[in-house]
Amino acid sequence: MSTLSLPAQAYLLACDTGRDRLPDRHRVAPLVRAAALTDLVLRGLVADDDGRPVVTGPGGTGHLVLDDLLSDLAADPHRKWRGWVRRDARATLQSLETQLDAAGTITLRTSRVLGLFPRRRPVVRDRAEAARLHEAVAAALRGAEPASQVDPGVAALTSLAAAAELGTVLPRRDRRQFKARLAELEDRAGAAVPALRKVVRELKAARTAAISAASSGGSGG
Repeated sequence: MSTLSLPAQAYLLACDTGRDRLPDRHRVAPLVRAAALTDLVLRGLVADDDGRPVVTGPGGTGHLVLDDLLSDLAADPHRKWRGWVRRDARATLQSLETQLDAAGTITLRTSRVLGLFPRRRPVVRDRAEAARLHEAVAAALRGAEPASQVDPGVAALTSLAAAAELGTVLPRRDRRQFKARLAELEDRAGAAVPALRKVVRELKAARTAAISAASSGGSGG
């Protein structure tokens, strides 16, 4: 499997390599954050304690995003998983992008919309790696191999993509068709995955409410 950290893999998986863009950054930010939490769980550095992630021992990973999060977790052991998925998600996404750009994994193009609002567009330099991640997720979902034998990182990546509802990776029909399989894979991924699912649903509900309010305001004049 890839030598990239799990948040880096999740990021590449979410990228649209055909159009050199990252669709729905508001959804990818908590995805990256949840992937970082899950990565720490898989490395044995974080465990669940009554609905809260706790650091289980000393040590670092060598990945700046992961080590920054590990320090934050150690300093605040009372926050629940959902809170950690939401907290500083945008900053974590930007930090990861900067590191991937510096490492040559992506080329980050920045511009301003209407000359005011900053916009980041990632160009994935190793498209073969991105394609391998897509293939690994597809194999984990549709393969005959028992879920218990799927590589833990691949199982986690597949579960995270499903929880984030990445339609370009796992269309809704696949998430429905392979619901039982996804549940088996998620059992191996840890508590950040259901927390991510809740956050994504909250984001969708807030967006729907905002659109409805804007529509009502526009028609009320």
